Amino acid sequence: MNVEELRDYCLQKSGVTEGLPFGEDTLVFKVGNKIFLLISLNSGNRFNVKCDPELAIELRDRHPEVIPGFHMNKAHWNTVYTDGNLTNKQLREMIDHSYSLILKSLPKAAQAEITATK
Repeated sequence: MNVEELRDYCLQKSGVTEGLPFGEDTLVFKVGNKIFLLISLNSGNRFNVKCDPELAIELRDRHPEVIPGFHMNKAHWNTVYTDGNLTNKQLREMIDHSYSLILKSLPKAAQAEITATK
């Protein structure tokens, strides 16, 4: 999955916005004004996603392409390399999980507004 494919996949999700709040190199995707994915535009071969802490450890143990989140809370964020053996399906599942965690953390009214626009 390259940067363009990742961007297209994220933007098809309900309520997602993108921006460059940390500078020209880091593309950030948010839902309800909360970050669920960051990707470096310079390297393009890795992204950070939020993850349930127990699942984060399991994914790190199972896949060398998944490491504790670079510059993030390591209990809740993983850095995922896209140039290893992970399939696009596996990458999408990690993105979906992160999006879902953030969506569920939003107030009920915000969740309803976002899911109503599907």
